[in-house]
Amino acid sequence: MDDKINKMAANGRVEKAKTHKGARILKAREPLTTENVKKSMFLKARNVNQMTTDALKDIYTLKKPEAVFMQKKNEMLPFEDATNLEKLLATKDTSLFAMGSNNKKRPNNLVMGRTFDRDILDLFEFGVENLKTMMEFKTQKVSAMIKPILVFNGAKWNDSPKFRRLKNFFIDFFRGEPRDHVALQGLEHTLSFTATDTNTILLRSYRVVMKKSGRRTPRVELEEIGPRMDLKERRHKIAADDTFKQALRQPKALKKTTKKNQEKDELGTSFGRLHMERQNIGVLQTRKMKGLKSDKRKSSVADTSEGSEEKDISDQEMDVN
Repeated sequence: MDDKINKMAANGRVEKAKTHKGARILKAREPLTTENVKKSMFLKARNVNQMTTDALKDIYTLKKPEAVFMQKKNEMLPFEDATNLEKLLATKDTSLFAMGSNNKKRPNNLVMGRTFDRDILDLFEFGVENLKTMMEFKTQKVSAMIKPILVFNGAKWNDSPKFRRLKNFFIDFFRGEPRDHVALQGLEHTLSFTATDTNTILLRSYRVVMKKSGRRTPRVELEEIGPRMDLKERRHKIAADDTFKQALRQPKALKKTTKKNQEKDELGTSFGRLHMERQNIGVLQTRKMKGLKSDKRKSSVADTSEGSEEKDISDQEMDVN
């Protein structure tokens, strides 16, 4: 405990509750074995235009209800100084964010990032191009709180550490609540990310339409529902490998322990294998059966009859003598 306090003091973030309410708040911020669903915050910078605001609102719609949209404009520069942003994210208990801005040097600017231990972990800056909002698509939308299917197109996602980290960020940002099982009817929304050679990410959103096919499995079609936007990569600031590895650590209680000599078949039935010492069958205790038991009464009668016959024979021998 003292080491933890010293570490927090070195970071300049020693927090001590002065009231019972503050103590409850600090206790709620402590690490959990199973963390809550990650929430997102959407912010507008001091200079923002309508195009960037529409892009923020559409992404916010995809993230609801695990998202917060701040209507007030903020004077923040995440790449230069993220102190105020980190404090605001900690206040709302959010670890993902997206902020829109617009200026002459970087028009239609969108900054997205995430935090770890209330410090900025990764930052990515994009230029929004060719935006078509969800309202412009006159189609049926998907239901709320639907876990999307994330599709990454292009070999560029595995070419460089930057794009590998960006892919990991998009998965972390859009995956929603983790679930072990998803019903077929729940596969309703698809998000497609296509990486081009010009460092542009093509973001597309589709609704999965299942139609009759005459077979057991339905025929699947994709219908674009928006938003549609091209994200031109500008700047990035990713954490070091050691920090990123620390952010991926899981508690020991959540790690799956492999059990020796146990396996499961396709139906989920568990099978176990036992290793025993070599047995001596000669001294093995077998089950007693009634048919194999000897009758003590019959054996005693047989013994008495044999004894009487021997006595008669001996008497006859005495008479002959």
